[in-house]
Amino acid sequence: MDLIAIPENPVPEGAIISAVRARDGADLRVARWVTEGSRGTVAMLTGRAEFIEKYFEVIGELLARGFDVVAMDWRGQGLSLRELTDPRKGHIDDFAIYERDLYSLTQQILVPFCPRPWFGLGHSMGAAILIAQSQAGLSPFDRLVLTAPMIDLCRLPFRRWAPLLAEGLDIIGLGGAFVPGGRASSILTGPFAGNPLTSDPRRFARTAAIAKAAPQLTVGDPTIGWANAAFRLMRQFTDADYPRRTPTPTLIFAAGGDRVVSTPAIERFASRLKVGRFLTIPAAEHEILMERDPIRELFWAGFDAFIPGTALAPAPEAAPGKSRRFWWRGKAKTPKAAAEASAARFSPMP
Repeated sequence: MDLIAIPENPVPEGAIISAVRARDGADLRVARWVTEGSRGTVAMLTGRAEFIEKYFEVIGELLARGFDVVAMDWRGQGLSLRELTDPRKGHIDDFAIYERDLYSLTQQILVPFCPRPWFGLGHSMGAAILIAQSQAGLSPFDRLVLTAPMIDLCRLPFRRWAPLLAEGLDIIGLGGAFVPGGRASSILTGPFAGNPLTSDPRRFARTAAIAKAAPQLTVGDPTIGWANAAFRLMRQFTDADYPRRTPTPTLIFAAGGDRVVSTPAIERFASRLKVGRFLTIPAAEHEILMERDPIRELFWAGFDAFIPGTALAPAPEAAPGKSRRFWWRGKAKTPKAAAEASAARFSPMP
């Protein structure tokens, strides 16, 4: 379970590599970094098909800000246990399993080793899992920062029928098959031109080089079972009361050019937040943290104003199973407007 480095992507110094043992015995790869005089701990929780190595640059930037960092490969990707015998398939039966794995990370890594306050930084699928955990009243984090959360998918063909089709195919035993048209190869093996992830050729090439050097880190398209589980989760997000019952202060970034998840759906969801902030970055593609420097600077301006924020009481520890929520918003229309408004818009929570 070592971390894999390439010349373009060295491992940040001081990495401590370990494994979390999930409830069902699955081993999940975890890495953490410690700083002197820590300002708290940021848990980096990635999107579908991602891996810790992809975020070395982000981890270095968090360490430079004085935070301890914890990063985990979700089960079924990176070097964590794969759910199926074919390791190229991105699979899960229920997103509640991810939430239980996150609880195991809290109990085995955050509680014994990581200084408070704790903050969650999640992308796409990881962001959706953090939302669901918070809505259930189980989030251990004082604040959340989410990029392009998977509230709904973008440009989904046969939108009305796709969830029913996934459920039906899953019921008849095809949950372990790729989604229709799915491929075993990672999107990182394709060309930069036309990719839906980032407009930055350098960062795309760096991630592709990692995948080429260590293909065992990657997965292909999701399975029908994963899609069915994702549709079930996203269906919950359509409830207007869902964001209103989310208690964790949350900052959401959406990408104006997103072709993976639906930015309008994120905006609708975020508009109902009672304890949150919201910003769309118009020029960004789906992977905001893998974008060009001017886009990333907007992200970090918001992050720095929001984290760590004012002192908050530690979240109560609980075992999985409950429900509640809150949120808030604020939105700039262009990168220039976002930059000018950042100081006011991202003022610390009281």
